Amino acid sequence: MLNMDWSLFCKDIITEEATAGCLGSGRDITYLNWLFSAWGWTVGVSLTALAVALAAGSIIGVIRTLPAAPWLVRFGNAWVELFRNIPLLVQIFLWYHVVPALVPPMRDAPPFVLVVVALGLFTSARIAEQLRAGIQALPRGQRYAGMALGFTTPQYYRYVILPMAYRIIIPPLTSESMNIFKNSAVAFAVSIPELTQYALQVGEETSRPIEVYIAVTVLYVISALAVNRIMAFIEKRVRVPGFVASGTGAGGH
Repeated sequence: MLNMDWSLFCKDIITEEATAGCLGSGRDITYLNWLFSAWGWTVGVSLTALAVALAAGSIIGVIRTLPAAPWLVRFGNAWVELFRNIPLLVQIFLWYHVVPALVPPMRDAPPFVLVVVALGLFTSARIAEQLRAGIQALPRGQRYAGMALGFTTPQYYRYVILPMAYRIIIPPLTSESMNIFKNSAVAFAVSIPELTQYALQVGEETSRPIEVYIAVTVLYVISALAVNRIMAFIEKRVRVPGFVASGTGAGGH
């Protein structure tokens, strides 16, 4: 039978002695303090990378559906194939080791920024593909309606196409938002002090890997469930009653 000792989270990380409170006081830092700090890093990396992914993915997803811009469509297709076909860990090492060597100004970039860029661009390829599918699922009549009103291409994308396309892709976008929290675990490879790094280090220091990994797993699950509930709330608030998408074909591949 497993003999688990949860009191380790109330111990000082230096002296290994139990503290008066599990969150410590003054200069005392417990393993629970450290755990919450690591969780903060995980959330910070994930949310910042998600913002990068949404911005880049939206731009690439739109240009892949432009009706009269074949070169932009090819660029968008190349972007998606490049970033989604290279393993995430390899991309992180490329941004951490190779890019700073080729681009001197990047040598001063903190690892946090490099990990966020790598994770964000990796996810942007998936979001771009989902947005392309969402745009092409809209009835052609919506595009023609915008043109009949005299909208320019940027205007009918902004006011007609994208608001409906984003509604369509909320379910897969929810999955990507949850995945980005899980994928952030690879940040430990470049010494970002997030949850996986915490689990590896504290599990080795305390010889209590079971308790540590259970605690880390619970925080990953809480993070993913929180994202799921937030996205479900957004989906409910922006739903258009009676709207049913139908496939079309324009741009992309």
